[in-house]
Amino acid sequence: MSGGDIAGLIAAGVFAILVAFLALPLIKLGGVLDETRAAIREASNGVSPILEETTMTIREANKQIGRVDTITRSVADVSGNVSALVALFAATVGGPLIKIAGFSAAVKAGFAGLRPSRRDEPRHTK
Repeated sequence: MSGGDIAGLIAAGVFAILVAFLALPLIKLGGVLDETRAAIREASNGVSPILEETTMTIREANKQIGRVDTITRSVADVSGNVSALVALFAATVGGPLIKIAGFSAAVKAGFAGLRPSRRDEPRHTK
């Protein structure tokens, strides 16, 4: 065996040790990737029920919004009816009330004209 052969064997041994040292991080990286895969699978399995529950909640909320919309329409109809009723009442009763108020003011003015005024009464002096 010559010096070149011995140098080649030493280089091969050093290369084998280097490969072993580089293999350890690759093996650990494989374990990390396996754990990551398991965590993603677990998260995916946990998200599916949450999405189903969210979908159900949104459906129920939409039903309630539909009910509120119906109630709002009914309230708008009732407000319109009440407004029309108030206008009808004002037109029906308001006109005669104004006439009665005018008549009563005229009667009051008429009676006031029949009474002697205080200016016409003699004053008592002391």
